Amino acid sequence: MHEIEPYYNWLKYYDPAQDELSPFFGKEYNHDVYSETIYGYYIDPAWDSIGSETLFIKILYTDYNLGFTVLEFIGEWNDAINNDIMYLKRNIVEVLIHQGINKFILIGENILNFHGSDDSYYEEWFEDVEDGWIAAVSFPDFIQEELRKYHIDHYINMGGTLQLDRWRTLQPLHFYEIVSGLIQRRLN
Repeated sequence: MHEIEPYYNWLKYYDPAQDELSPFFGKEYNHDVYSETIYGYYIDPAWDSIGSETLFIKILYTDYNLGFTVLEFIGEWNDAINNDIMYLKRNIVEVLIHQGINKFILIGENILNFHGSDDSYYEEWFEDVEDGWIAAVSFPDFIQEELRKYHIDHYINMGGTLQLDRWRTLQPLHFYEIVSGLIQRRLN
């Protein structure tokens, strides 16, 4: 687990620690000290806590003019025991929505497991973005199956063309344009 790093190549375009509107503004990272763990396994110090013991994120890119953000995840998404969606919604999503973000791209290739509960926070998030959307990119198939089982797919677009395995080869704005285009086709 400690070898899985958040995607670094977009730091030249956006750094959440330097963004005054980011929930992680001013955070200082010590890349020599591994202190955060998921089930006793240390994770790379560049991941950010949302308040959950099992789910961490990295805000890879945010564009306030276009109203979108890209969030990368690592760990176990556990709504049943840890209520991870509540932490994500209250500590990250609401801060970003308050700053005008209404399009969320969630990168889930490092999500190891999902344990669902009810869908009320997802429904609230979906309603909060109004004319925007939430897209799950590169979530493992078994995670998507679990999300569907709890009807999360009613609120988050996932699967099919959103399985973009080569998203790292794109620059952030081009990545957003691709995902936005795919979502618009789904909505039309």
